[in-house]
Amino acid sequence: MTDPRVESAADPHIGARSEPRIPSLLYGEIEEELRATLGELLHDRCAWHDVLARVDTDEAYDEGLWKAVAAELGLAGLLIPEEYGGAGAGPREVAVALEELGRAVAPVPFLASAVLATQALLASPASAARDAALRALADGTRTGTLAVTANTWPGAGFPLSVTGSPDADGLLLTGAVTGVLAADRADLLVVPALVDGERQLTLVAGDAAHLVRRSVTSLDATRPVGELTLDQVRAVVVAGPDTAQEALGQALRYGAALLASEQLGVAQRALDEAVSYLKVRHQFGRPIGSFQALRHRAADLWSDIAAARAAARYAAACLAEGSPDAAVATALAQAYCGDVAVRAAEECVQMHGGIGFTWEHPAHLYLKRAMSSALLLGTADRHRSTLATLVDLPPSI
Repeated sequence: MTDPRVESAADPHIGARSEPRIPSLLYGEIEEELRATLGELLHDRCAWHDVLARVDTDEAYDEGLWKAVAAELGLAGLLIPEEYGGAGAGPREVAVALEELGRAVAPVPFLASAVLATQALLASPASAARDAALRALADGTRTGTLAVTANTWPGAGFPLSVTGSPDADGLLLTGAVTGVLAADRADLLVVPALVDGERQLTLVAGDAAHLVRRSVTSLDATRPVGELTLDQVRAVVVAGPDTAQEALGQALRYGAALLASEQLGVAQRALDEAVSYLKVRHQFGRPIGSFQALRHRAADLWSDIAAARAAARYAAACLAEGSPDAAVATALAQAYCGDVAVRAAEECVQMHGGIGFTWEHPAHLYLKRAMSSALLLGTADRHRSTLATLVDLPPSI
């Protein structure tokens, strides 16, 4: 009997069509340069004690830091093509940026503006209003957000809380949306609305008349959410009934997939802080990191984070290459990375002992970011359910 491996070697066409291309999970040279540049900026401008000091104030976002990240480094336009003034980069570069921003628990609206709002516009048909909004977001002069409740997941139904009515000059929106990322900060709002029973994506200026924006208390003070109330607010349609649902879904998919990289950054920072403390804290005349129980906990956490890195990188790589596996990769990353980030942050608090529970220590910053991120764009349970559907697992009994 002929060995099939010999036949495949003799005939290169045998089996060639059945082998899918596996995206590389390694960081490229450009990605490493981006990490180094952004990391240096965050080291200088976003030390944990600076973030902690800002939490005690009413200014949730660091406007100076956001200007440096968005405009000076040009990261606000990473996903935006060069023809609109953007960097023309892709999801892999955005993932690296989010990883570093997560490590620093940076109080900037990058996810809301550079990912969710930007991708919703990019997935919409070209128009004068859409193109102008992309140019404004690309150069960092304006900040955007997607006006949906922050825990909306990819595949969720179209939001029904805002309705529109056409008039002679365009469109007027009425309704309310709660739990919106950067609601009190965004200059441009991409608002899903039902207009005469049809789904549409609309664009609203942050300073529009009859638009009321209200901040609400959130778990993570470095990433506030707010409430939008619209009462006959002027809007412009950017995606009509034929494209609105898909544009919204694509924005949510990008957001969920790339959020995993931010969760990875939070988890890695929490582990780094814990390990550093284990090396310097002494009990019974020796570093507590030499105790077997703590060493095993740190090692287990390291292996979990390594797996989370693979899941997050695969999700970003699938988006970058337009892989048909992108939906599965996104659900897998969110089903795993959020839980790992929370576990890492909890271990960081525990391994620091009493000091880890104090307000003066940064451990609670990582824990709050991890716990709030685990609720964004769908919980882990929601994504596990999605993943089971995508890979045709039978329903649980």
